[in-house]
Amino acid sequence: METTSRPTAQNTASDSPGPDVEDAQSAERAAAAARSAADAYARAPFPWYGLDEAFTGPRWLMQVGSAADGVVQHGSLGHGDEPSIRTEATAVEKERFAVVITVAASPVRRSGDGTGVLDATTASSAAWLAGSGLLAHTWPPQLDHSLRDDWLDQQTETAFELADDLEGEGSAWSTLSLPVDGEPTTFHYRESEFGWVLAGSTAAGVHIGAYGRGMSAYGLGFFEVRDLAPYV
Repeated sequence: METTSRPTAQNTASDSPGPDVEDAQSAERAAAAARSAADAYARAPFPWYGLDEAFTGPRWLMQVGSAADGVVQHGSLGHGDEPSIRTEATAVEKERFAVVITVAASPVRRSGDGTGVLDATTASSAAWLAGSGLLAHTWPPQLDHSLRDDWLDQQTETAFELADDLEGEGSAWSTLSLPVDGEPTTFHYRESEFGWVLAGSTAAGVHIGAYGRGMSAYGLGFFEVRDLAPYV
């Protein structure tokens, strides 16, 4: 019995990958995911925007949004700490991040499959994406897990209504001038207890939205990202 059991144990050990193999496999999966994300950004028919060289912290890819026909319509680039939705207030307070969203400017058009009409994109589109993005990384400490979905639905609807009224009478938005490729550009800006959101249109044919927490929006500048390597 003893002689039989020893080979069995040895076979089991040899079938299990060691720490070095697991680390290599994990690194390979991460690299493949990074290549896939970079490829998705590379397919965009418009320029991407991020924070300019004045920002020296970490940069990272987030995700792109595509139409039914696969054409990339918008996407986000992250700067600073990767935001979490942890309930611990201290963890959230320490986060410092700014996410820049680029939205392709396009008129009212037929959908790719010919079954409907797509609305034109405007600064409101960028404001909506920025507002909902900030909410997705927000979890008020007083809410438990079962209530957050309801809270998120309510707040997201509010964000949509606010984005639809950037310039209306009594609008909750103020204006802020920030450089885009070195040119002063007017943005609509709004602060809340969860962070800040801004949105505007550029001469480059795209709309820019941004949201953040722990970093002031007033000192930001945006520029066209010609090389995604710092984000990968």
